[in-house]
Amino acid sequence: MPEDELLPGKLPRELLASLLGSIPPAPRVVVGPRVGEDAAVIDMGAYYLVAKADPITFASDEIGWYAVQVNVNDLATMGATPRWFLATVLLPAGQADIAMAGRIFDQIMAACAALEIALVGGHTEITHGLTRPIVMGTLLGEVEKSRLVSTAGAVPGDVILLTKGFPIEATAIIAREKRSELEGRLGSSFLDRAAGFLYDPGISVLRDARIAMGAGGVTSMHDPTEGGVATALWELSEASGHRLEITIEAWPVLPEGQLLCDLYGLDPLGAIASGALLLTVRPESEPAVRAALQQAGILVHTLGRVMDGPPGVFLHGELLPCPPRDEIARLFG
Repeated sequence: MPEDELLPGKLPRELLASLLGSIPPAPRVVVGPRVGEDAAVIDMGAYYLVAKADPITFASDEIGWYAVQVNVNDLATMGATPRWFLATVLLPAGQADIAMAGRIFDQIMAACAALEIALVGGHTEITHGLTRPIVMGTLLGEVEKSRLVSTAGAVPGDVILLTKGFPIEATAIIAREKRSELEGRLGSSFLDRAAGFLYDPGISVLRDARIAMGAGGVTSMHDPTEGGVATALWELSEASGHRLEITIEAWPVLPEGQLLCDLYGLDPLGAIASGALLLTVRPESEPAVRAALQQAGILVHTLGRVMDGPPGVFLHGELLPCPPRDEIARLFG
């Protein structure tokens, strides 16, 4: 493989930072393209417009529903209310049929309806060179200026929290995409439960974010997607410009996710982890945020603190490596 060849998954952080750094600032853009920020923010006068674009490339099952949820997560972490969704649907030539198109549209419309989001446009086509459908979503939402949250908002002294556990999304993807080869080893009931992680505990963090914001004291929120919790922590550190000290004794890895990752030799800490909300809160607000989440039946774990010092993530004093790409990408490489 050539030294400069890029592997499947996100662009390496250093390359992405370099590319984004060449983009000039634009009028009215409050939050532009930056490593670690979940969405763009544009000043509309009385309020902020929050905009996000995200594709679904790893999963093929329930892909339309996925596309809405992952974009909603990125608006939720900014404190915004999702309003308008656009979908670009690319179907693989030679495989696409009316039923496939209908299923994906039904999934998108059902997800939008459940969240009171308007499906307002997009693009569809049958595309050469694809082996599976791809849906690229764009979501627009609104937030009051006083309620905007960004990944960069974390400050020294903040407590770092994580809801639910991980890797929720990777668990669902493996169980759904690799079911035929796992059925004989794990059984239908286990795989049904793991595939159901898509809905329970679920890959959405909208409810988590709203509850935490309602309790007060939230300084930043971030959605751990590709690269998992390890990458999300590095993105939080780099966006805020501060050092993170992780002191948790045992990572909150869900047993089903651990088992599936072990079978494929994957590290769950670096596997796509939508469904867990990473957030920082002022120390005096931690009890209220924790109580509000727990009262709603949402588990919450204290990972560590934001500290003075240059960006870096340290686990018990040792540098925590940042995955070069998402672990689950190895299944599709």
